[in-house]
Amino acid sequence: MTKHRIYTTSFASVYPHYVAKAEKKGRTKAEVDEIVCWLTGYSQAEVEAQLEKQTDFETFFAEAPQLNPSRALIKGVVCGVRIEDIVEPTMREIRYLDKLIDELAKGKAMEKMLRKE
Repeated sequence: MTKHRIYTTSFASVYPHYVAKAEKKGRTKAEVDEIVCWLTGYSQAEVEAQLEKQTDFETFFAEAPQLNPSRALIKGVVCGVRIEDIVEPTMREIRYLDKLIDELAKGKAMEKMLRKE
């Protein structure tokens, strides 16, 4: 079975779209970065390094220092697929990030998005 093309897409090529989506709704790049760092355990400097290296999504998540255990609390539908039903681990991680960016753009409070309630 061939891998989905998102796996080989560079994180850096999609990242500006995450930022643009957030900024269009009055949110900030800093908030996007906070989400990415929370989800993956990367520091801000490490995220910047991954962007510079043009790391693909599969490697970006495989090398993540500490995937946040609270990410399992992220539920809902992204791209027509229920996150809880995604079996493939890397695809699930990508969809967690997509869902968090969607929630940010919808104006959800950061504490709620980062499952701190």
